Amino acid sequence: MLHIRGNTIFLRALEPEDLEFIYQIENNVDLWEVSNTVTPYSRFLIRQYLENAHLDIYEVKQLRLVICDIDTEEALGLIDLFEFDPKNNRAGVGIVIQHPEDRGKGAGSQALELVINYGKEVLGLHQLFANISVDNHASVQFFIKNGFKLIGVKKDWEKVGNVYKDEALYQLLF
Repeated sequence: MLHIRGNTIFLRALEPEDLEFIYQIENNVDLWEVSNTVTPYSRFLIRQYLENAHLDIYEVKQLRLVICDIDTEEALGLIDLFEFDPKNNRAGVGIVIQHPEDRGKGAGSQALELVINYGKEVLGLHQLFANISVDNHASVQFFIKNGFKLIGVKKDWEKVGNVYKDEALYQLLF
């Protein structure tokens, strides 16, 4: 299996064995706001998704990789490229570390650095972007720390419950 290796983590493709891991992340209501999820996912739907995870990024316009600890091989989170646009050489990026106790230890930054390098070297990207709710201070700081710049704010962009929230657009040009 091909891995994209860092110092303490590696990124790998999705495997059928990731069903329960993805099920837990996708059905964690605390993460729904950042993933724009509004309904639970069944194991059946996730199994179907995993069966098609081998499809090429040029075909499906997205790529999801599992962030794993290099020593234990434990899955820590996911990092996604989405809205892949090969004509304009750009993609969106999203990241989640599953357990709060694993956050802030560098795995996310390392995963983002690996994806940035993969995007530049393999996919020929010119830029990445991230859409972040303005009140998601941890994500805002994470992306700023990793070189992303605020380029605009979409007013009342996301409806969360009965409240509309602004969403900021951050961009990293290579």
